[in-house]
Amino acid sequence: MVVRMRHTSSHTKNRRSHHALKAGNFAVDPKTGSKHMRHRVDLKTGMYKGKQVLNTLKKVEKKQAKAKAKKK
Repeated sequence: MVVRMRHTSSHTKNRRSHHALKAGNFAVDPKTGSKHMRHRVDLKTGMYKGKQVLNTLKKVEKKQAKAKAKKK
């Protein structure tokens, strides 16, 4: 089997020029000023669209209790 039309390296690179990843857009929380990805919950505060969705304090307390139990 013979390759009939071989693409040059420049042709291949031109085709792949659109394969680069784009930087994500970040939104800034107006109350706290923390950055998070758009349309996603802010993991630091647990807020989404101005409403409390996640209880971040509960998560921290659980982590500390687990570490304390591991020490004993």
